[in-house]
Amino acid sequence: MTPGMPSETSKNPWPVAASEEASLRALESLMTEFFHDCTTNERKREIEELLNNFAQQIGAWRFCLYFLSSTRNDYVMMYSLTVFENLINKMWLGVPSQDKMEIRSCLPKLLLAHHKTLPYFIRNKLCKVIVDIGRQDWPMFYHDFFTNILQLIQSPVTTPLGLIMLKTTSEELACPREDLSVARKEELRKLLLDQVQTVLGLLTGILETVWDKHSVTAATPPPSPTSGESGDLLSNLLQSPSSAKLLNQPIPILDVESEYICSLALECLAHLFSWIPLSASITPSLLTTIFHFARFGCDIRARKMASVNGSSQNCVSGQERGRLGVLAMSCINELMSKNCVPMEFEEYLLRMFQQTFYLLQKITKDNNAHTVKSRLEELDESYIEKFTDFLRLFVSVHLRRIESYSQFPVVEFLTLLFKYTFHQPTHEGYFSCLDIWTLFLDYLTSKIKSRLGDKEAVLNRYEDALVLLLTEVLNRIQFRYNQAQLEELDDETLDDDAFSSMWTRDQQTEWQRYLRQSLEVVAKVMELLPTHAFSTLFPVLQDNLEVYLGLQQFIVTSGSGHRLNITAENDCRRLHCSLRDLSSLLQAVGRLAEYFIGDVFAARFNDALTVVERLVKVTLYGSQIKLYNIETAVPSVLKPDLIDVHAQSLAALQAYSHWLAQYCSEVHRQNTQQFVTLISTTMDAITPLISTKVQDKLLLSACHLLVSLATTVRPVFLISIPAVQKVFNRITDASALRLVDKAQVLVCRALSNILLLPWPNLPENEQQWPVRSINHASLISALSRDYRNLKPSAVAPQRKMPLDDTKLIIHQTLSVLEDIVENISGESTKSRQICYQSLQESVQVSLALFPAFIHQSDVTDEMLSFFLTLFRGLRVQMGVPFTEQIIQTFLNMFTREQLAESILHEGSTGCRVVEKFLKILQVVVQEPGQVFKPFLPSIIALCMEQVYPIIAERPSPDVKAELFELLFRTLHHNWRYFFKSTVLASVQRGIAEEQMENEPQFSAIMQAFGQSFLQPDIHLFKQNLFYLETLNTKQKLYHKKIFRTAMLFQFVNVLLQVLVHKSHDLLQEEIGIAIYNMASVDFDGFFAAFLPEFLTSCDGVDANQKSVLGRNFKMDRLCPCLPGPALIHPECAQAGQRPALLQTLQRQPAPWHCEALGLLLPGDMDFCCCHLRQPYLPPQMSPRRASVTLLGFSHRKQRCLPLPLLHILPLPSRAGFWVHLSTGWCSQGVGAGEGVCGQVLGGTGKSHGVAHADQAHVGHGAESPRTAHDSATFSPFQPRRDVTSELLWRVCQASPAPIALRSLLFVRDLQRLTFLLFSHHSIVILRN
Repeated sequence: MTPGMPSETSKNPWPVAASEEASLRALESLMTEFFHDCTTNERKREIEELLNNFAQQIGAWRFCLYFLSSTRNDYVMMYSLTVFENLINKMWLGVPSQDKMEIRSCLPKLLLAHHKTLPYFIRNKLCKVIVDIGRQDWPMFYHDFFTNILQLIQSPVTTPLGLIMLKTTSEELACPREDLSVARKEELRKLLLDQVQTVLGLLTGILETVWDKHSVTAATPPPSPTSGESGDLLSNLLQSPSSAKLLNQPIPILDVESEYICSLALECLAHLFSWIPLSASITPSLLTTIFHFARFGCDIRARKMASVNGSSQNCVSGQERGRLGVLAMSCINELMSKNCVPMEFEEYLLRMFQQTFYLLQKITKDNNAHTVKSRLEELDESYIEKFTDFLRLFVSVHLRRIESYSQFPVVEFLTLLFKYTFHQPTHEGYFSCLDIWTLFLDYLTSKIKSRLGDKEAVLNRYEDALVLLLTEVLNRIQFRYNQAQLEELDDETLDDDAFSSMWTRDQQTEWQRYLRQSLEVVAKVMELLPTHAFSTLFPVLQDNLEVYLGLQQFIVTSGSGHRLNITAENDCRRLHCSLRDLSSLLQAVGRLAEYFIGDVFAARFNDALTVVERLVKVTLYGSQIKLYNIETAVPSVLKPDLIDVHAQSLAALQAYSHWLAQYCSEVHRQNTQQFVTLISTTMDAITPLISTKVQDKLLLSACHLLVSLATTVRPVFLISIPAVQKVFNRITDASALRLVDKAQVLVCRALSNILLLPWPNLPENEQQWPVRSINHASLISALSRDYRNLKPSAVAPQRKMPLDDTKLIIHQTLSVLEDIVENISGESTKSRQICYQSLQESVQVSLALFPAFIHQSDVTDEMLSFFLTLFRGLRVQMGVPFTEQIIQTFLNMFTREQLAESILHEGSTGCRVVEKFLKILQVVVQEPGQVFKPFLPSIIALCMEQVYPIIAERPSPDVKAELFELLFRTLHHNWRYFFKSTVLASVQRGIAEEQMENEPQFSAIMQAFGQSFLQPDIHLFKQNLFYLETLNTKQKLYHKKIFRTAMLFQFVNVLLQVLVHKSHDLLQEEIGIAIYNMASVDFDGFFAAFLPEFLTSCDGVDANQKSVLGRNFKMDRLCPCLPGPALIHPECAQAGQRPALLQTLQRQPAPWHCEALGLLLPGDMDFCCCHLRQPYLPPQMSPRRASVTLLGFSHRKQRCLPLPLLHILPLPSRAGFWVHLSTGWCSQGVGAGEGVCGQVLGGTGKSHGVAHADQAHVGHGAESPRTAHDSATFSPFQPRRDVTSELLWRVCQASPAPIALRSLLFVRDLQRLTFLLFSHHSIVILRN
């Protein structure tokens, strides 16, 4: 059948013998109609279906080839290319060889013929389609694919096209999508690496040719004030002043075509550098050329000349020239981002630093014509961003490597960075530079901690720079010095972007972000130079405090109250700036509180005491004269400023609560009057603010300070202070107005903690528990007075008062009581006993009220939150009988009808009610002992018969996660409820099967877990898969007879189907390991029975293909060599108190090995370390302790020697761990031409694994102890079939430990199988 274009009247919309011309016209008409504004969505769906049907027919590509060559309709060309793209990526395996050859021949010809006239997006799409063919067929069937690209680049006429093809090839082949097998990805990467040297040579030639061509004709500019910039500061680095001289040459003016070619070449380089390793292929001439083009971004003079001459000389504009600089910096940054630097590349790295810092010096050069800031303002914003990225990469990745070189001027570099930072034209640029300083300060801090002996020398080297940084950052946050910029910052709009939320966990304004980042830098400098930082900050704070404390003399009494008699506009503006600065400096002082406690408490006591005394004085001053209620000339400005200063002084004092606690513990026996005065005065400042007449911001600050005094400091005399007694009376007075909810909760928490928390440094018999218990009971009684009065009217509460009023009382009381319980849950038993005694009546009232409000989901939600907190914190104190009563009440109330009403008809609030109920049951089922075991049948029945049927088919994830967690906790903590294990069964597991009980309930739970894997919710899928794996690890779930015989292969089948359909691709590894763990229970059954049956059930695959797939799934149960990259642990450079890394070697291992990195630390010739990463860590293998062996080859001994691995460090990343190798007998370590290359197999406990290193060269100067492996001799150049592999096989087969690692080969075969099945589903279209 020959496809044609649609006919509206025919049942088959594609006439059999439609001409190509007619088909083209019909397609153009359809595409125009599809994209017309008046076309309805229904009509668009019809057209889309017609187009999809056409694309799936055999031979449709021939029409598309004609369309591409005959139309100028962009829609038609894009559709035709999409047909080709779909054919190549999804159906290529089923296309006849002759058709493939024709496509491979025609498309490049089409591109070559029309590339100059095609729209750029059509041309780029056509390039990608051709590259997709190469991705599938190169080099076996498309051997001239890459050769053609190189020829295009070498021809001047087609150079731009060749560069576009090259960049597309790099994007699609070096980093392919997941629709290629692992083997094909590795093959493509190796093929591209073989071409890297040629490609880089061509790109270098293109850039050099353009530069040289235009440099010859470039006019020499006249002398100018900037012509003397010779890079004096850095030109002598590595004794190569010629580099600076070379970089001072005039920048040529490029024509448009040359600029376009250079931009394409630089884009290619940037992408190539993102994946190729650092090697000799990246030549000095290439680096120099890149830096030549980087100058386009920072040469203002050339940019101006280009803008003047551009109109007459067909030259590019200054903006386009700046783009070349941006692209060149992108190339440099790609190289800089590589942490692993081979020894032979370090010279190039130093040269890059020299040339980039020359550019930095050029940018920050101050002269008569331009200030630094004006120069930066004239540069392209993208160029500044790239340059900042370079500086960040240098500090974070390479500073520790470069700093050890005595020739490197680190201090001078910091000088340039300082100028660059504080002349940034934008706030975002300034924030980015502060991040760089933060990285540098972190590096300096870690360096000092690892080399405490050299602390003074390091600090002396950087002291001036750090003090200068601190002073300037403090100036930048003060309106006194930086008013113009600070007034531009928004202090009203909350920024809820992901970045700020990630770091601050709350929303913040632009001003708050600016201040917070600045204060982090101040704090890090304080950690390094505490004395200097304090002496710099405190005088500035004092100056502003004097202004604030002097306001009292300007307060006059008016008819309506007190008024601030400052009315002149200029005076008000100055006062506003001073108050804003004082607020910022108070935050800075509070941020530094942590550096006065701990080991340095005594040494810095006087400084801290001075700060605290000033803060106490300021807070008392603000409360006494009530500046927060005073009238001002500019109330919209000055009043918020006064409130903010008062609130920040309270917050700063709160930050010193840990210092006060340490002070309290130091003086508890003397009970010095000084400490008593501090606390009493603080309470005098707090008490007037706990009022409904005070603004919320100030009220909450006072409440938080009160909580810190009661919880952190805990002075014995606190309750006897008159101000505290006033607060007690205020809160317990029924006639007093209630504070806002949050403040009421905080004050009640503080008062409760004063009575409940044990006093520090006092024995139990001096804690006065009886008196405190009575007082606490009185407090709770007063707080719950109205709530307890609801009990008699629980059946019909609306008879006494409106329902809304009742709900309000319940909300207000339970929020306070819940907070009190939550904050006492982790304290001593005595504290919890007193707390429950006080709450007991309120708890009983809550239980009595619960049935009356079961249909009020908002009330039920709050009651269950209260009970959940009780169960978590005071479960023991409640006692077994009352706890049973609560559980039984809940089980009786939550009938199936009630659950359905909550989940289906009450929205999110109803679902929250059910979730909290399930969380309470989770606490119950986890309780050890036999007390709550009688509830297990009812709980399981509730879950499986009442909750699960309601939520099983709902797409919403509500309630499901909590339900399955409850089921998991039930199984995990009550395993004996289902499996009555005996001692004999535990010791002789193969002889005696565990007795099974409650089988129907267990089967129902497993069935629910299996059904959850058929639903699209990936979070629930991941959670439940983790639960099954945990049960298998802890309880051997997969080995139980009922699971083996009735469920095992059902689970395997479901998980395999998920892999085949790629519905949960993010969990590929987890699913693969789970399938392996299930299959490993019965490998024979898996390979002999399940796998053939599974392949038989697969659609779209013929019998021969099923046979091939089955054979390719190897039955090897051992992975002799682990895949994955090797990495260096970040702490390695600081190991053994060595100054830095001397050299890092990167070996090129055999194809079946991963990379291995060896390194030698100076002065420690007996230390050799190798770091390997294992990409999979099955649950059976704990990363905390393992015995692993690396088998290396010794030239001297001509045999394999075992190298002990001392310890394993867990990785923060998913499923991996670090292996740290140290050998004491390796006298020469790892030299310039030597390294350790190998793999690691491991086990737990006493079991061992062995890895082989066919290219390993371990030290050859010392004797090593003879071992059982000494008889194994081989040449490192033998093929894989050698004695090492056989030894490896024997050792692993004899040990149970490698089972934990055998999953690797299995998982790889599994991924290949599911990938091929997924691919074959796409081929069915061709057969049909």
